[in-house]
Amino acid sequence: MTESPVALITGGGSGIGAAVARRLLDAGQRVAVTGRGEERLRAFAEELGEPEELLTLVGNASDYDDVRSAVDGTLTEYGRLDTVVANAGFATHDSVADGEPAGWTEMVLTNVLGPALLIRASVDALKESRGRIVLVGSVAGFVPTPGNLYGATKWAVTGLAENTRRQVTEWGIGVTLIAPGRVETPFWDSSGGLPPGRLLTADQIADSVVWAVRRPAGVDVNTVVVRPLGQPN
Repeated sequence: MTESPVALITGGGSGIGAAVARRLLDAGQRVAVTGRGEERLRAFAEELGEPEELLTLVGNASDYDDVRSAVDGTLTEYGRLDTVVANAGFATHDSVADGEPAGWTEMVLTNVLGPALLIRASVDALKESRGRIVLVGSVAGFVPTPGNLYGATKWAVTGLAENTRRQVTEWGIGVTLIAPGRVETPFWDSSGGLPPGRLLTADQIADSVVWAVRRPAGVDVNTVVVRPLGQPN
């Protein structure tokens, strides 16, 4: 167990992040998850029976001190770091023409700056393990949506993934962008309800993340776009 791989997931207390954590734990890995809500993290750990292989860390994904503290805490607890999953993010569900700008700063910082901070804080540890960076983007980062600033943040994540890959590949670090379509998660809670049509589950996206993470040494899966059947855009 002391040599089992270790993953750090931001926004890991619910939704896709929690589903990835469960899958990795089931695969015998050790997992650290971060989130802003201590109660949510505690409930997640209790739901899983508070396993020794799970570490919960309260922190803001867009605050560099918090991100560095999460990386350091993971290394202190488990002695290594093999995978980071930049999953924390949210949408204000409005548009640039008629939305409320008060919510945009936090969204842009979480969705764009957050993944960059996680990369910066973890890159030295990932060099040692020849590990992997996983960025959770979105189909909205490939298909423009009228007036959608959230989509623009995910276009930035799409670019960040390739820009990062070009730098870190020489150090033996893999980079994977997972770009989901519509997924049934708490993401939609602030929008008034789930969108119409078929949705993917968080577990289905987690399957793609774990598949990419567990590729053989030397294999670098870079972009995975996953839509539910019936989603045209």
